[in-house]
This record gives sequence, C-alpha cells and structure tokens, in this order.
Amino acid sequence: MMHVQTPTIRAVLSVAFAAGALLLPAGDAGAAGLYFTDRGVRPSSRGGAYIAGGDDLGAIAYNPAGVYEAGTQVLFDVGLFEWRSRHTRQAIVRQVDPNTGEPTGASFVQTMEPVTGSAPVLPIPTLAASFKVDPRWVVWGGVWAPYAALSSYPEQVNGMPAPQRYALLTLEGSALALVGVGAAYAPSPEWRFGAGLGALVGAFNSRMVVSGCLPERMFCAPEDPEWDIHSELSVAPIVAPTGQLGALFVPTPRWRVGLAFQLPIWVRAPAKFRARLPAAPVFERAVQEGEDADVAFDLPWILRAGVEARVVDDLRVELGLGVEGWSMHDDILVEPDGVVLRNVAGFPEEFRVPAVSFPRRFESSLSARLGGEYSFDLAGARWDLRAGVSLEQSAVPPGYLSVLTIDATKLTTAAGLGVHLGRWRLDASYAHAFAADVRVDPREARLPPVSPVRANPPENPNTINGGAYSARANVVGLGVAYTFEAAGSGPIRPAARAAAP
Repeated sequence: MMHVQTPTIRAVLSVAFAAGALLLPAGDAGAAGLYFTDRGVRPSSRGGAYIAGGDDLGAIAYNPAGVYEAGTQVLFDVGLFEWRSRHTRQAIVRQVDPNTGEPTGASFVQTMEPVTGSAPVLPIPTLAASFKVDPRWVVWGGVWAPYAALSSYPEQVNGMPAPQRYALLTLEGSALALVGVGAAYAPSPEWRFGAGLGALVGAFNSRMVVSGCLPERMFCAPEDPEWDIHSELSVAPIVAPTGQLGALFVPTPRWRVGLAFQLPIWVRAPAKFRARLPAAPVFERAVQEGEDADVAFDLPWILRAGVEARVVDDLRVELGLGVEGWSMHDDILVEPDGVVLRNVAGFPEEFRVPAVSFPRRFESSLSARLGGEYSFDLAGARWDLRAGVSLEQSAVPPGYLSVLTIDATKLTTAAGLGVHLGRWRLDASYAHAFAADVRVDPREARLPPVSPVRANPPENPNTINGGAYSARANVVGLGVAYTFEAAGSGPIRPAARAAAP
C-alpha cells in the first residue's frame, strides 16, 4: 500500500528543520548546536567566563544575579558577526538495471562540487537598563539578540543546480531577539540572587528546494532538477517564553562563586508556507489551497557555574563550566491548518495534509571557559585588558549534521579592552571561533531527501547530508555603558568591591 505525502507538507517539514536550526535561546551563553560564539562585548572578550564575574548589565544573558552590582546603569553594545562555511557533499550512488529499475548491488561514492555559505555582516545589538530601587534591589530590562548566522548558499554551481539545495538556500529575512525583565536582590554583602522572565520574539524565513520525484520509480532520477519544488516558510509572530535564575556567593573580596540556570524555550508559532510545484506532468494541474500551519519544538535548559578569583589586586580570573540539555530538542512538529492539495495525478482529488514530525536527535553537550581581566591606570584613565578562551562540544550528531546546522567542537579565543572615563565605560572586543572540520560518511548520513510524494520506504534510501563540513566565525564588538549610581553606594556594600585585605 502506497503512503503519499504532499509537496506542501514535505516543504514545510524541511524548512521547519531550518527553523529549529535558528530559533535559539537568544539570551543564552552556550553556543553548542545552533550558534558560534558567546554574546556581549565585555563578556565575549573574557571567553564567556562571566557567570561569577559578571557585574554589569552584560550579565543579563549569563547570570542575572550579577546585575545587582550594575546599580543604575545603561548599556548599549553591538557585535559584527562574520561567518563563512564550506561544504563538499558526498552521496552513495547505486547502479540500477536500466530495464527493470532494480539495484544491481554495485555502488560508489560521488563527490560533488563544493559550495560556500556566507551571511550578511549585520550589527547584533544589546540594549539594557537597570535601576536601583532600594539598597537591596536592582531591577532591569533589556533586548538582545544571538550571534547567529543567517546563512545563504548558491542556487547553482557551474551552471547546475547546487548540491546542497535540498537542505538550504537561504535564511535571509529572519529577525529574532530576546526581550526580558528581571530583578537582582542582595540580602547580605555575601549573597546576590537574580531572576529574569523573557520571550524570544521575531520572525523566521527560509527558502529551500524539495524534490517531487517518486523514489525508486522509473519516472525520474531521485534528484532530477526537472522535479525540483522551490519552497518558502515564514514563521511569525514568534513569542516563545523562557526565564532564568542565578545566584552569586562572595565569601571574601578575593573569591566569587556563581550558578545560573536557563529555562527551556518552548516555541509554538503560526506559520505560512508556499510551494512552487514543478512542471512535470504529474503536477501540471496541481494547486495548493491554504497556507497556514503551526510549528512546535523545544530548545534546551542550560546550567552554568563559575568561580572567579582575584589573584592579585586588579587581576581577576574566572573558570566556568556549562551543561546544555540539547537532548530535549528531538523533533519538530508541523501541523497544517486546513491545507489541501488538489488535482495531482494519481492522488485523491482532495488530499488533506496531516501533521508530521521531523527528527532532530540532538544530544546534550558540555563546555568550559577560562577568562578574565586586568585593570590598570594609564594617561589619567582606568583601563581594563581582557582575554579568554572557550571550548564547546557539538550538540549535533554527525549523522544529522547539515548546512542548516553546521556545528562542531569549537575553540574560541577572544580579547578586549575597556576604558573608564568618569561614569562612562567604553569597550571593544574581538573573537575568533575555530571549528573542527567534520566529515559525515554518506553511509552514516541520516537525513533523507525531502520528497513531496513518498511511497513505501525504499530499501536503499538516498541521503542529502553526507560529505565534508567546515566553518569559522569572527566577531568584532563595540560597546558603551553609563553608570548613574552603583549598587555599592548604598548601605549594603558589595564584598567584591571592598578593598582586598
């Protein structure tokens, strides 16, 4: 018995996969799985080691307890994120008998033309403000966005359809940010507690190609360009809630211990999708009625811990660890709302599109960060010299890696400089992410081509994500902070700001 899926639902399913690749916890310090570097100018220049040492509004994305020491402050910074990738696809080609269409048992690995992915270099901002409402309380609000690539790949290579087209063409047009509010409380000089509530908001857009070829039939080859279907998905408005908790313990002026927990992000959003059907005779009279759907998936919780030591006066060094629960990002569910496909040859006259889930199969990951800063006086001003390094494990199993979610074990190095001019602080940073090259054996690849019509599962399924992957990223950041009143000016003076013994 043949099981048939429409071009529309398979297109939606595939671009929903892309949506999962980008709809990430924007306030999150962890980068495994979905984006390349830690965010924020001052935090990223310390390699993301900002769980125990965060003491300004940059802490809203790391540990909200650290915002207490910001007092009444305004922060604005931007990161210019430059990203590039390269993919050389490999696939298993199986020979078939030209008379019967049956596999002969012979196969070989086909290596295709490499493609380069890029993303527009756009300013990615942080805008936040805090207010000391009481010597023990500081409240804050802010908007910030992830350092993620809105990647694009070519539609053609050497005059032929690009080999990665079944995974992604472009994510341009997407715009996501996290809006949040919170408070920090200091019951004593030794303790700070913080909490924040927020939501991932914005819109997501994706274009890709699916194939209308019926697998293992004589009508066409599996990736015949004449059967390509260009599809587009727009997910908006996105309002996905999340929250975070944090604590700081300052037993002595020389030591700080931080712990923070990022709640999962639950994405439930409406979507509209469109598909341009191929000119093949099967689809000659086909029309799509309706374009609404709902997309649902979950993004992970994250637990972070850090210890900062004031090694000597004016030198502070932090070691941080993180665990990211990506195993909860297992599937994406797409539920069409009244979408019907009509007049497809061989289909029922009216085919109502069912709900479908798409496998992601991410895994939990670990990360470590080491960074700090050294303060000194020069030319009548106070300066901060910062540096850091982070090592992050990938959350994407090799079998599910694709150009939609290029990720690998990453080593990121960073450096930065800050200068204090009265109540002003000006910051600059640079970070470079080195990602390990990954090769997915085409025999172990697990992502099938997205097909609008699917018969009984083929004995030897074709896959689209085999081959070699590489990527790297650079971030240049600039920021400014203005402090009206520090939290330490009240009756409760933070121990971390007291003079060292």
